[in-house]
Formats: sequence, C-alpha cells, structure tokens
Amino acid sequence: MEHLWELKTQAKRAAIEKLSLELGGLDNNLCNLLLQRGINSFEEAKSFFRPTMTALHDPMKMKDMDKAVLRIQDAIEKKEGVLIYGDYDVDGTTSVALVYSFLKSKFDHIRYYIPDRYKEGYGISKQGIDYAKANNLKLIVALDCGIKALEKIEYSNSQGIDFIVCDHHLPGDQLPNAIAVLDPKRKDCAYPFKELSGCGVGYKLMQALCDQLGWEEGELHDKLDLLAVSICADIVPIVGENRILTYLGLLKLNTQPQEGLKSMLEIAQMKKKNLGVTEVVFTIAPRINAAGRIEDAKNAVKLLLEKNTEKAKKVSAYINEQNLERRQLDQSITKEAIDMIVHDEQRLNAYSTVLYKDSWHKGVIGIVASRCIEHYYRPTIILTKSNGKITGSARSVYDFDVYEALSSCADLLEQYGGHKYAAGLTMEEENLAQFIQKFENVVRETITPISLKPTIHIDSTIELANINQRFVNTLKQFSPFGPMNMNPIFKSDQLKAKYPKIVGEKHLKLTVYQNNGVPYQAIGFNLADKMHLVTQNKTFSAAFAIEENEWNNRKSIQLNVKDIKEEA
Repeated sequence: MEHLWELKTQAKRAAIEKLSLELGGLDNNLCNLLLQRGINSFEEAKSFFRPTMTALHDPMKMKDMDKAVLRIQDAIEKKEGVLIYGDYDVDGTTSVALVYSFLKSKFDHIRYYIPDRYKEGYGISKQGIDYAKANNLKLIVALDCGIKALEKIEYSNSQGIDFIVCDHHLPGDQLPNAIAVLDPKRKDCAYPFKELSGCGVGYKLMQALCDQLGWEEGELHDKLDLLAVSICADIVPIVGENRILTYLGLLKLNTQPQEGLKSMLEIAQMKKKNLGVTEVVFTIAPRINAAGRIEDAKNAVKLLLEKNTEKAKKVSAYINEQNLERRQLDQSITKEAIDMIVHDEQRLNAYSTVLYKDSWHKGVIGIVASRCIEHYYRPTIILTKSNGKITGSARSVYDFDVYEALSSCADLLEQYGGHKYAAGLTMEEENLAQFIQKFENVVRETITPISLKPTIHIDSTIELANINQRFVNTLKQFSPFGPMNMNPIFKSDQLKAKYPKIVGEKHLKLTVYQNNGVPYQAIGFNLADKMHLVTQNKTFSAAFAIEENEWNNRKSIQLNVKDIKEEA
C-alpha cells in the first residue's frame, strides 16, 4: 500500500535557537520537536522530561466530584453495599481492579461486576442492576460506561439504587439522572484535562476521596501500573495528565508490577527490560481483552486483583490460552472479510467497508475491522448477530470521525457510542441494507482525499550526521509515545544502501549511509517490496524512527524504516 508523506509544520528558526540556548545547546532538531509539542521554555521542557504527581489537577475541579465523594462517604458511614461496575475491555477491567481494590482496603461492603459481552452487551445492563438489588447493594459506581445509559439508570433509581457515573465517552444531548456524572467531556465540566481514560476518571475519584477523607495516597499510587495499561490500551492522547500518569505507571510496571501483570508478562515470555507503550498495547492488552472476547472478562479482573503468585500464574495461563483462540478467530474471520471485498467490485470501489455475517464471533470483530483497514484504507464496520440483533464495531482512518458518521445514521441504529476512531453499534436486522447505503453516502460526502490514503506524518528532515548517542538518549526522554506525542518520524534524502537483504520473507534489512558518512543499521518491516529502490547504488529517501537495538547486551543505534521512496 502506497503512503503519502506529510511534513509537519516546522518551528521558526529564531524560536529553535532561543530554546536551544535555554536548554544548554540542545540539538536544533530536538528543539524543533519540543516546539511542535507546544514546549517553549526551560520550565516547560523540565515538566515534559520529568513528569511528577504534583503537576496533576485538583480532582475537585471535575463537575459533580463533590457529590460523588459525599455519596461514597455516606455509603461508608452507613455500611451500605457498593457495586463497582465496569465494561469488559481493558479500560473497564483495569478501572474495576483499581477502584475495587483501593476501596476494598477501606471498607468491606463492596463487590464488583462486569457484564457478559454476549448476554448483556456493552455498558450498563438490567442484569447488573438486578444483581445489585438481589445483593442489597445501594450504590453502583460505573466505570468506563454509563454516560448514555439514561433508561437503565432510571430503572436503577426505581429499585432504590443510586448511581455514580465515571465515564470519558462523549455525552449525548441528555445526561443520565445519577447522583453524580463524572465525565470531563461534559459541556459544563471545567476540568482542565478532557482526555482521561475511563480508568483515569476512576483514579481521579479515588484521589478526591483521599484528599477529602484524609486517606493516604501511597496505596493508590501503587496501582498506577493498572492506570498506565488503561491509557495505553484505550489509545487516548498521551499528553497532559495522561503523559504523567503513563510515565509513572510504566515505572511501576517495570519495577514492582501487580502480580497479575507480572505473570502475564512472564507467560508471554516478554524479555525486554524497559517496557513501554508498545509492549502494553501488543502484549498485555490483547490478553486482558481476550478474557472478555472468548469467555468472561471477570477472569481478567480476577487476575488483576490476585496477590498470590502461583494463583496469578494459573489464571494467566488460562487467559493466555483464550488469547491463542482469539488469534485463530481473528485470522480466519479476517480472511473471510478480505475475500468478501476482493470478490465484490462494488465493495472494492466503495469509500467505506461494511461487512456482515451472522456467525462471526462478536469478540473479535473490532480487531477484524482494524485488519481490514490495513488492506483497504477506509472507514470500516464489521457486523455480526447477537441476541437477535445486528451488532458491530467501527474503526476509522486518519482524521475521519466515525462516531459523527454513525450519528448521521442514528435513525437506523438502536444504540451506538464511542470515539472519533473507534465505536460500537447495534441495529435491527431489517435496517441493515439501508444502513450500509446511508453510511457509505455519509462517508463519500464527508471524507477528504488525504483520509483515504495512509499518511506518514514526518516531524522533520534530518542529516544522518546529526544522529549520535547523545541525540538518541535525549530522544528517548520524549517517551512515553502515543497519540499527540508519537515517536518522532524523520526523513533523510540522498541515502544509499549497503548489503540490502530480505529477512523473514517480507522485511527489508540494510545498512544506510549519506554522503559517505557514518553507516547505520536499518530495518524496514513489511518493506520487502521496496528492495528494488535500494539496489545498484541508487539514491533514495527514507522515513524512519530512531531507536536503540540491543543484542547480546550490546546497544547500537538503528533506523526503523517506515517507508522508502525513489529520489525525485
């Protein structure tokens, strides 16, 4: 698949030189990266490179936080039963593990609940409320869900059960009638940072309880690895509070992780010493998700709460088996989905992909949607049948808001929710054909040409001579990387290659140099088809990230090549 290259706006030379002077002669390329991220001074750079808890916002600034604290305090004093309710994905299960385990250490009358993906579906369920009623639980704290559960929360009220909603999804026109609705995306919420994960909102509630009730925060800080996992897995922007919490949470993950996370990394045979966002996203998150996709997400919470090493290993092994099953389902359904596109000219030429098969496994359709985008780069929805209705997962492409596109089709949907780049939906089967056509029309009319081609966003052009160990050491401090603080991509021109070869059938390995300068080892994953551009002493341009490669306890600088183009 051909990629567009887009060079980001470069900082002005005067601003670069001024910041470089303030930072003791820091390389101009690195100063440009800082300025692109809105960092303009020594103090801002210090806060960026050395995140601390003191930079977090006062949780009481969040709308309804005072009401939530008072209601939980009242429940503790009256010894009322409290139910911690969370969604079945990574954000939901880590939220429940963090909040439940912290509150459990303060009082005993507390349980947790995760809905069954297949029997109850996403969000607040009647079954969950009935469970609270049957167990005499008077308060439900909902995490990572509830912002659109108007009818379910009214039902809960009718049963004499109060609700506190901790969510981070976009609210609808009306808020649920709960005791407190904590969501930074509320229009009337003045909380300064709007991009917390669901677990992040739950964390802020626990932080507020510590502040208001005089509880020590040390035990809460010990759970920052759970919060970091939620932030990484939910693909929220890693800026502001999220960057601080991820930075500190990854430190915890790398030093004293929860037993459940530790056992999960061991069974995955993770040998990397310094784990980052990538390892969380591709090693921890799929395994946590697999529990809810294949069987029951309560197993994931059970693992995250487990303190006994041997028991944690047993649960990890079980969840790892579910992840292997999830992979097999993912591969087989993806193949079916791609075949459906390949053999249908109308689908091949569409601006969107919407595919349905009633036998597809509901637990992996979101993954399949992402896989389809890797082959056909456009907004994609994969649908299956569940509980007599059609349900599905939507995934999007660069700068296209799939949630807004679904909003334009709301008259055909029974339920939908999510974010700009990922959403879920449910509809009656009779609406399917009309929905497919309407969604295609909405995409066709609103998507821009740049959103229909995968784009590599290049931070700056660099001479290879500027890359050295000091440069790399500073660059590493820009992490943790994620949305709005991505691992920088550089471009270099007039490159030549030595010893190019294809490894693992589809990867390109080579040594690159510029103007007879120092050569650098480079690897281009899935770039075997670019071999013809780097042979016979040709000059070429490359887009790449800079990283450290460790082999036999020796570290070396390596270019992770994202794309290669023929020199113009």
